[in-house]
Amino acid sequence: MSAPSEGKPGSGLPATIWRPIVEVLAVCLTVIAIGWSINLPRTFGMSFYPQQMLAAILAFTLPIAFLMLPARQNTERLTVPWYDCLAALVSFLAAAYVTYNYPSVVNLIFAMPPSAYVPGVIIVALLLEAVRRATGWALVIIIAVFLLYGLFGDMFPGRLAGRAQDWKMLSGYMAFDSNGILGLPMATAATIVVAFILFGNLLAATGGSKFFTDGALLGMGRFRGGSMKIAVVASGLFGSISGSAVANVVATGVVTIPMIKRDGYPAHKAGAIEAVASTGGQLMPPVMGAAAFLMAEFLQVPYSEVVLAALVPSILYYVALFIQADLDAARLGIARVPKSAIPDRRIVLGGWHFILAFVVLIYALFTLGWQPERAALAASLTVIATSLVFGYEAVRPGIKALLQTIPGTGKAVVEILLISAAAGIVIGVLNVTGLSFNLTYVLVQIGGGSQVVLLVLSALVCIVLGMGLPTLGVYVLLAALVAPALIEVGIEPMAAHLYILYFGMMSMITPPIAIAAFAAASIARASAMATGFAAVKFGWSAFVIPFLFVFSPTLIMIGQPVEIAVAVVTAGIGVWLISAALAGYFVARLSPAMRGLFIIAGLLALIPAGAFPGAGVTDLVGVAAGLALMAFELYRARGNEEKAASS
Repeated sequence: MSAPSEGKPGSGLPATIWRPIVEVLAVCLTVIAIGWSINLPRTFGMSFYPQQMLAAILAFTLPIAFLMLPARQNTERLTVPWYDCLAALVSFLAAAYVTYNYPSVVNLIFAMPPSAYVPGVIIVALLLEAVRRATGWALVIIIAVFLLYGLFGDMFPGRLAGRAQDWKMLSGYMAFDSNGILGLPMATAATIVVAFILFGNLLAATGGSKFFTDGALLGMGRFRGGSMKIAVVASGLFGSISGSAVANVVATGVVTIPMIKRDGYPAHKAGAIEAVASTGGQLMPPVMGAAAFLMAEFLQVPYSEVVLAALVPSILYYVALFIQADLDAARLGIARVPKSAIPDRRIVLGGWHFILAFVVLIYALFTLGWQPERAALAASLTVIATSLVFGYEAVRPGIKALLQTIPGTGKAVVEILLISAAAGIVIGVLNVTGLSFNLTYVLVQIGGGSQVVLLVLSALVCIVLGMGLPTLGVYVLLAALVAPALIEVGIEPMAAHLYILYFGMMSMITPPIAIAAFAAASIARASAMATGFAAVKFGWSAFVIPFLFVFSPTLIMIGQPVEIAVAVVTAGIGVWLISAALAGYFVARLSPAMRGLFIIAGLLALIPAGAFPGAGVTDLVGVAAGLALMAFELYRARGNEEKAASS
């Protein structure tokens, strides 16, 4: 059933006109962003304020949004009504005005001239409407609440009281100040995110995305429950490129979910596995989601440090999911993927050159120390060069297909740019009203100075705030509202930001609003809530591991090499034990009592030795008990086999 259409033929700007306009605007957006990433203006002897470049990008982003996105969500756009044409034109002119007049107006914000607040009012209002069209009402309502606080903050009681701002000053501040719309979130999206989305689009255009899916099929299809393992591997690989849980679910789920269901797996669990695997892609190095790039900027550390810190937790996340998929398949007797569905090894190996692009990316990031956007552009050039020489499945991409990735990137990045610009409003209000400091104080006071209480409270806040919000919006909100409180009570800054990122991401699979799980449920034709609760079970590790690396940063590569190695090995054993207990299967079905013992031993093994005084003993007890339980189950299963053979 097709989506309802918006507009009638002849009642507005027809597709033959507005679509080419969008293509041109998208090309301009991408070219400006990439040119800025490689310092092209400086090469030609030109200098601009960074905010001028961001305003120029916004001048193309907003019109694209109003031309592409209908006022009613989930409708098909046929023609563009006059009011959207007007909104596109006015938004372009307002952002272009800021671009041209930025140097002369930026220092006059607090004098509140019309040249500052008039374009500010226009941009803020149209930006919120564009965000509503792109993401729905949730983020718009949150931002509106912050704007109201900015206007009436002095009316709030106690420590939550803030400095109320005049509406003229506030609107000008949002449009021109580097702490507002044209701030850090948008700067990150306009450079790093655009470069990585171009890289992902080039992989799709040259067959790289298919290569990774085929590789997952080839590598995992021959094992029991192969379809589920394919979903885990393919979604992890694709998700690390796409940076969006929902986009990943839609892109890979249409292939993997029907495959899992054909193997006899329950529909809601098929959707849950895909949702959890897709969500984890944003936590998996080397190409994490847009939030990871922003984290590096917030912490003022190289992106490579974020990648190293995220490596072990993300591996444990996927190990837990992979083990549960394997043991669930064994318990249910799900066989391997049919041989006819597995691609030919020689064809898949012909795509080896796509791996070279990731080698270039990692080498540029870690060895050469390049900025992420430059490393991504180097990887993009590698994809273009190798695919033109080698191709995939005996097909080389055409020049037209490669060029089409430029406007494709511009259109694909619109939503992220809108969210980033809107997130700048939140950061601006926090700065100009003093709310950031007040919220940190309130959270610390509620937590009573206790790290444990504050962590539990923060986890709940992260999940609740994240419900229904896109990934980047979730992280920016949490980084501004929750992370400072965690750092205030002595938590390592990297651990604090990874903690909120994990729990913010878990809102994607946590009912009652679990948008990644619900997207998977629609593909699986399963109950949305059942899929969401199954996803929580499969993604259990993401609710536990953040507590562990907060109390013992060895799991995020902070500490002595021996301590890190021990923590990783024992955590791996703990993940295996708990995953087996949740699946109810090890080498045979586990009794309820044995499942309880596996969970206890697993939790003890998961606790790193440096978490608290005496944690080394609990770690040792957990590992020893876990190995003993595994040995007992192996011995019991062998005895049952011998009895069955002799009878």
